[in-house]
Formats: sequence, C-alpha cells, structure tokens
Amino acid sequence: MCGIVGIVAHEDVNQNLYDALTVLQHRGQDAAGIMTCAEDKVSLRKSNGMVYDVFRHDHMRRLIGPMGIGHVRYPTAGCNSSAESQPFYVNSPYGIALAHNGNLTNSDELEEELYRSDLRHINTSSDSEVILNVFAHELQKVGQQKLTPEGVFEAVRSVHKRCRGAYAVVAMITGYGIVGFRDPFGIRPLIFGSKENRYGSQDYMLASESVALVSQGFQIERDVAPGEAVFIDMNGELHRRQCAQSPSMNPCIFEHVYFSRPDSILGGRSVYETRRQIGIELAREAPVEADLVCPVPDSGTPAAIGYAHESGIPYGMGIIRNQYMGRTFIEPTEQIRNMGVRLKLNVNRALIKGKRVILVDDSVVRGTTSRKIKEMILDAGAAEVHFRIASPPTAWPCFYGVDTPQRDKLLAATMSADEMREHLGVDSLKFISLNGLYRAVGQANGRDNKKPAYCDACFSGEYPVAPSDMIEQGFQAKTAAE
Repeated sequence: MCGIVGIVAHEDVNQNLYDALTVLQHRGQDAAGIMTCAEDKVSLRKSNGMVYDVFRHDHMRRLIGPMGIGHVRYPTAGCNSSAESQPFYVNSPYGIALAHNGNLTNSDELEEELYRSDLRHINTSSDSEVILNVFAHELQKVGQQKLTPEGVFEAVRSVHKRCRGAYAVVAMITGYGIVGFRDPFGIRPLIFGSKENRYGSQDYMLASESVALVSQGFQIERDVAPGEAVFIDMNGELHRRQCAQSPSMNPCIFEHVYFSRPDSILGGRSVYETRRQIGIELAREAPVEADLVCPVPDSGTPAAIGYAHESGIPYGMGIIRNQYMGRTFIEPTEQIRNMGVRLKLNVNRALIKGKRVILVDDSVVRGTTSRKIKEMILDAGAAEVHFRIASPPTAWPCFYGVDTPQRDKLLAATMSADEMREHLGVDSLKFISLNGLYRAVGQANGRDNKKPAYCDACFSGEYPVAPSDMIEQGFQAKTAAE
C-alpha cells in the first residue's frame, strides 16, 4: 500500500506534489519522493522518512517544472533501503520516471526476462523497478522518434500482457507528459481530476485517493478504469484508452475497511459512509448487551458510530489516539508495532471503569495490537470487553500490496473464532460476515460467489491473479475443498 500522484500543469507543481503527498501520508510512512520535469531537465529528491522529513526548502527550490510525480512508500516487496524509495528513473528511451502502488505476482519471472531478452538490469529488489523497465522496454519497441499518445498506449498494452498482479502506476516521460494506468482488475486505486488554471486551460492530476485531488483544488473526474491508461501531454491535452484485452472490476475491498481516508471517495462511494454502514451490519449480525460502544481509533470510528446508532448503545471515546503517532499496522517490524501501541493509544479511564465495553476495530490480523488494547481496557477497570470487527477474519495473505506474506502469521489462518476469542482473552469476538461487508459497500444481495465485485482474497482465499512467485516458493493456494 503506497500513495502515488502525478500532475501536469502550466506552472511549477512542486508545492502541489508535496501537499498531495502529505495528504496521502497514511498510505506510506517509510519513504517519500518527488521528480519534476522542466522542458528536458528532470529533478529528483527522495529518501527514507515522512514527507516533512524528506523535503527541505533547498530541495523544493530545485524541484521545478510544470509536471511531476510523487510517491509515499509502504514497503511490501524489496527492503527498507533508501535506494528503493520512489520514483525510479531510467534514461532510455526518452527518460522515464515511475511511481507504483501494488505488487507484481510474477516479478521474478519478469526480472529474468528483462535480463535475458530485453538486456535490462535491475539494480534493486523492488518490483516497481521491474515494471518501470518493462514499460521502458515496450516504449523502446514502439520505436517512435517523436512519441505519440498511441505509442504510449501501445506500450501500456504490452505492460498488461507481461505484468501480472496489482498495480496502479503514474509515469512521467521527459518532454512528453504523464501517463497513469491500473492493472486489468483495478485492484489498486487511481483517480484523476482537473481544474481550470489562470490561463483558461486545464491542469490535470492523478492520485491514489480523491482527497489528494480535492486538497489541491482539482475537481474529481472519475476513477481510472481497470486496464485503462490516461495520458496528459505537455500541452495539457487529455488522452484516454482501454489497453487491457479483458478488463474486470475487482478493486481491493480492504481499501474501504482500512487503507483509504474516511473522507475519500472510492468507486463513487464515500469511504466514511461505507464504514458507518459496516457498523450497522455488525450490530444486526452480532448484537450484545453492553454499556458503551467504543472505537479503536481512527479507522474503527465510523463503524463504531454505525454500531452505536443501530444498537441504541451509547457511543463514547473510550480510547484516545495520539495524533502525532503513525499507524502501527504499517510499521515495518513487529517489535516497533508492539512498542507503538501504548504510545499511540491511551484509555479514557473515567469513561471505561465498570462498563461493559464493545470495542469496534477494523481488523484482527496478527492479534498483537488487539491483545494489548484489551489489556489496557481491563487495566482501566472495564467489567467486560467485547470485540466487534469491521472485516471478516483475515485468513489468507495479500500479495497485492499489503505486508501479510506468511499465512501462519495470520491468527484466523490457524484458529477458529472461539480459539481467537480465548487467545485474545475477551468476553466475545465477532466479525462481520463477508456478505455483510458486501452489503455495506453497496452490494444489496451480498457477495456474488460466481463473480465477486471486489478482490477479497485476504478473507476468501480466492485470488483474481494467481500469486505465481509465491506459489513457486511453496505457497499453498486454496483448494476446491476449502
């Protein structure tokens, strides 16, 4: 899970890129980078750290030009080295920079192809560098001395044929423009918008979430469709083309549960309203007698509001979040996650003491954070602790951009719901059903098991794209009996 942004405008875009990345900081806290282009000259700044750590005044002064791309990184493939921060850049052909959100599932195979057949060498362990070199090679094969929009789309078509997995991409082609595209299943989000500039023409922006566009004054046009490419040339002209042979809409459903900001719009739906509706569905599916509904902030808050409204049980902020701490789920190591919980969250003891408390959280993945929160609530004098989880049990790893690569590390993969309840030491534990989650995201009849509208592999074990690399490494995919 990373955040990407690309802008083509009629003035320097460095400040807009910086501000947009700040808005997308929740999508990655490991590294940040910006690359801009002024005529034929590119400027790059990237490093490990938060956005405000990476960019200083002298960096921003050098990042000049009317187009550029940016990235905030949450590492899932590769390592935490600053060398793997994005954007990545290659000189040939034209000069191409690329930022990527997602994971390729055939990265090992592609890297071998690039070396043996395409005569391109990969310098890092990042699959983002792989997809950049695939795109660059396919642009080179187009062989246009002066690149046209159709040449860009032809290269994207070839990327779709070669690359498997989840990818939302923004790429800047020096002297030509910026292209954004999504994989044929649309697993990772990408949205574009426009605004009228002071010259009376249009500026364009691509980003992972709508909040990045709105914060910079851009009007939302729509989501980039699965398999679609959007190219904005240096003249500010917008070109669009479907580049996949058989696109299918299967966006990540966990974006609605956790990843995206609640004030974002995904697929035309309010993330906040979806999360509130999840709480309503939870209250209907898993009622319990209690005195207080309490969210685990911040992603559990809208669901807790919905649960309280539907159940009639009072809502209260029993846990207060330190706004100066990051999101523990996306910290790179378990040790750091464990240390971060008590620094990040503090119990409102006066509210909790003596109460039967319903804790509403977004998910239970490893169980580490849930156990510590339970201990904090009991230490504060709660009479009972009931967990209500705004997603189904996470029983399968995600290979599309989330750091859950080993199934035996997932609590739900090795324990039943009752065993998980005992392990966590709570009075009750209930998850929303998969059908309930689908109803919350607008599928009135629940999940269509023959053709699911979302990628829900982390819950169902049904992967829209086979995780080829991981299968070769021994991963056991779901069998028909399961």
